[in-house]
Parts: sequence; structure tokens; C-alpha cells
Amino acid sequence: MLHNPDSGKLRPTPEFRILGLRREELVLIGITIIWGGTFLVVHIAMRYADPLFFVALRFLVAGAAGWLMFRTAMRGLTWAEVKAGALIGLAIFLGYGLQTWGLQTISSSQSAFISALYVPMVPLLQLFVLRRAPHPMAWAGIALAFAGLVLMAGPNAGAIALSLGEMVTLASAVAIAGEIILISHFAQRVDSCRVTVIQLCAAGLFAVLMMGATGQSVPEFSPIWLICGVGLGLASALIQWAMNWAQQRISPTRATLIYAGEPVWGGLIGRIAGDRLPALALLGAACIVVGVLVSEWRPRRRYGGAGGDAGGDVTV
Repeated sequence: MLHNPDSGKLRPTPEFRILGLRREELVLIGITIIWGGTFLVVHIAMRYADPLFFVALRFLVAGAAGWLMFRTAMRGLTWAEVKAGALIGLAIFLGYGLQTWGLQTISSSQSAFISALYVPMVPLLQLFVLRRAPHPMAWAGIALAFAGLVLMAGPNAGAIALSLGEMVTLASAVAIAGEIILISHFAQRVDSCRVTVIQLCAAGLFAVLMMGATGQSVPEFSPIWLICGVGLGLASALIQWAMNWAQQRISPTRATLIYAGEPVWGGLIGRIAGDRLPALALLGAACIVVGVLVSEWRPRRRYGGAGGDAGGDVTV
């Protein structure tokens, strides 16, 4: 709080912002950049390990890293946090696991297109599950971001025939949207450090159980999958903690718009690695960036202040 010499009263300390973005939004942008780089690592690792094994390795390493980082905080673990972490961990596993399963029978562009459906799902779930209506400008931002993701998926991605692989991938999109909603639902009720550790361990254990159910075995040792798994595990621990922490103050819809920028960063990192981005993908990336900016715009009324509060969500 700051002292106002004219009134003798205290006034609130200005909120920390850079380019109009709060620190929580800046953190989410940072982890989205890291997230975008993980796909290149996964692509390399899949040459040496089965998908379920790699998901299990990644999240068990992440859980162990989280436990070491937050071991002091873990002493206060409650059953409510175990429940929250297990539910979020299940959503994480289903999002990764079902998407990987679908990729065995459909193209990567189809998978990207169907997976992008989580973007419009989140504001709908926010409205009907959390009873918080997103601001109209957030809907406009969501529409632009979804259009951008469709363009980045490519011109052949929209050929949907409702095959098993496509339906499984659609289920993964529901799981991804569910993860974002669950994080926001529990954010104010749990400790972000403790629930991060539980959800990471839960996601890894679910993958191990699924390996047993499907008969997958541990692949022949390779330093490649080990290095990739440990590296992604450490990145996943940071990513999941940041999501839990930031979504205490950021709505699911706003967070989703930031997460939608992941393929933009992934494309840039891929370009550095030698991949070429087609013009349609560049247009899609521009749509996503504009969508994030539009979602924060609050038109000013003719008389008075801005049309809407800082958050923009309305409880219904």
C-alpha cells in the first residue's frame, strides 16, 4: 500500500505489469515457450521408446523432481489435495495418453486439428461447470485462437470421418479442457506446490498401469530416451506448478488463450531446428497472437470508464 499525501489515505500498490501483462500471464507465456519446445524432444524420443513408457518416465521423473523441490511443503499434505491432484493427474494422463493412441491411426495434422477443439471447450466448461461467464471479448479471442490453430494444422486436417482414432483424439481434447477447468476449480482450495507433486505422480502411475493393461514393456535401454525423459520430466514439473500457481488469479479462458500460443512457439523452435513453416501456418500464428490481444481489450463506454472489469468474468 502507498500513502496518498493529499488525502491522508492509503491507496493500493500498482499491480506489476509488463506490456499490460500481469506476472501470472508472463509466467504462463514463459512456460508455453518451454512447452512448445517439448514436442521436438518427444519426436526424437519416440524413435527409441514406446509412447506409454515415455509418458510414465516423463511424469514419474517430474513427480520426483517436484517432491525434492517442495519436500518441506509436502509435510502439510491433506486428503483434499490428494483428491485434487489425483483428478488433475488423471486428466493429464488421458490428455497425453489418448492423443498418443490416436496418433497411431490418424495423421499429425488431423490430431492437431481435433486436439485444438479444447480451446472452445474451455469457456463453455467455465460457463456451465464453474458458473463464470467469460467476457464477450474473451469469446472473440477464443474464436481467433481456434481459427489460428486450425490454420496451423494445415488444409488437410479438417477431413474428419469419425474413425476410432479421431474419436479417441476428441476425447483427449475433452481431457485437456477438463485439466484446465479442474486446476482453476481447485486453485483457491489447495497448496499449488503439494497438488503439483500429487498430479505429476498420479499421471505417471496411471501410465504405468496402462502399460501393464496393454502389455507394453520397458524398451531396450538408450541414453536418448533417458536424457529426453529426464529433461522433459524437469520441464513438466515447472510447467504444471506454474499452471497451478497462475490459475489462482487467471480465468480458465484467459489461460487457454495463452496456452493456445504453444504451437506458435513450437513452430519457431522447429524453424530454428531447420523446419519450414508454410504461409498458412504463419497466418494461423498471427491469428493466435491477435486472439490473445483481443481478449484483453475492453471497449470504453462513451460516458465513463472501460466496459468491464480487469478480469472480465461474470458469475452466473
